Amino acid sequence: MKILYFSRNYTPHDFRFLNSLSKTEHEIFYLKLEANQRQTEDRSVPENVQQILWAGGQREFRWSDLPRLVLNFRRVVKEIKPDLVHAGPIQTCAFIAALSGFRPILAMSWGYDLVQDADKSAWMRWVTRYTLKRSAFFTSDANVSRDKAVAFGMNPEKTVVFPWGTDIEHFVPKNEEGGKKRVVSSKKKLSAISKQSKGITLFCSRTWETIYGVDVLAKAFVKVASVNPDVNLILLGGGSQAPKIRQILMNGGVMDRVHFGGQVGQRDLPRWYHMADIYISPSHVDGSSVTLMEALASGLPCLVSDIAGNKEWVEDGVNGWLFRDGDVDDLTEKILSAIKSRRSFKRIGEAARKTAEEKADWKKNFGKLLEAYDKVLSR
Repeated sequence: MKILYFSRNYTPHDFRFLNSLSKTEHEIFYLKLEANQRQTEDRSVPENVQQILWAGGQREFRWSDLPRLVLNFRRVVKEIKPDLVHAGPIQTCAFIAALSGFRPILAMSWGYDLVQDADKSAWMRWVTRYTLKRSAFFTSDANVSRDKAVAFGMNPEKTVVFPWGTDIEHFVPKNEEGGKKRVVSSKKKLSAISKQSKGITLFCSRTWETIYGVDVLAKAFVKVASVNPDVNLILLGGGSQAPKIRQILMNGGVMDRVHFGGQVGQRDLPRWYHMADIYISPSHVDGSSVTLMEALASGLPCLVSDIAGNKEWVEDGVNGWLFRDGDVDDLTEKILSAIKSRRSFKRIGEAARKTAEEKADWKKNFGKLLEAYDKVLSR
C-alpha cells in the first residue's frame, strides 16, 4: 500500500519511523511541515522513502499559512493517491490532513500536542476535537495522551498505544559485552570531574526548553553540590533556556562540576549513559520519553518527575525514583537520598534494564504500527 507519512519536521523519532517503514513492503512517501531548526546529526531520509517537495517545509508553521498549505496538501494527495495518511502532531499535520478532506487518516500524537497544547485555548480545543473526529484511527506512545484523545472525542476502540521505544541492542548496560570498551574511551572526556572514585555523576539529556525542566535540575544541583563535594553533572543538548540554565549554575558556583556535552548523535550516545550513575528527567510534559527508555536500557537508575507519562515507566524504589514535578527541594532531597543508597544502584539498574527489555524494544513495538495500518484499511 502507499503510505504518506506527514510530520512536523525531521527528528530522530521521524528517522526511526521512516527507516523501519522503508524496510516493509509498503511504498512510503514523506512530507515535512517545517524546516528543522536544529540538527543533532546528519541523517538523510532513508532509502526507499520518497520525500515530497511542497509548499511547507521551508520555515516554522504559521496559522496564516493554513489555507495555502491545505490547498497544496490536496494537490499532493491527488498526485500520490496514498491509501493512508499517517499524520501528527494533532493540531498541525493531522489537522491539515483532516481539512484537506482526505480519508483515511491515522492521527499520531507526539505527547505534548494533547498533554499540553490541546487545552491552551478554545481554538486549540476545537482544532483537536475536529481532527480526532475525522481520524480513522489514533496512535500514541502513552496512555496519558490516549486518554486525552478519547476525552476529545476519539473512539476508544480505534486507538492503539505503543511506546516508540529504542534500540535495546545499541543501548546496553556498561558491564555487558562492548559496554566497558565504550565507557573507557569516553571517560577521558570527563577526567576533570571524575577524579574521585567515590564521586557520583548525574546525567540529563533533555532539551533545554521550558517543558523539560532542566532549569529545575540546575537549581537542585546547586543545592546538592553545596552539601556533597563529590557530585558532578553531565548536561547534553541545548535550547532556548541555555542563558538561564548557565546563569543558575554560574551563580551557584558549580560550573567546574558540570560537563556540557552539546549535541550528541545516536551512535555516540550510549557512551554518555555509561559515564553516569543516575539519569534525571525533570520534564513537566512527556508521553513515553525515548531518552528515559534509553537510560533504562542502559541499566541506569532513573530519577524522574512524577508526571503521568513517567509513572508508566518508573516504579519508585524499583527501577528508579520519583520526585514532585517542578519541586526543586524535593528533587534535591531525592538526589541526596539516592546517593546515600548507592549500594542499591546495581539492583535498581538491573530492574531498569528489565523494564526496557519488556516494554521499550523498538523492533517489537513497531509491529503495532503496522497492525494499526491494517485495521484502518480493513475498516
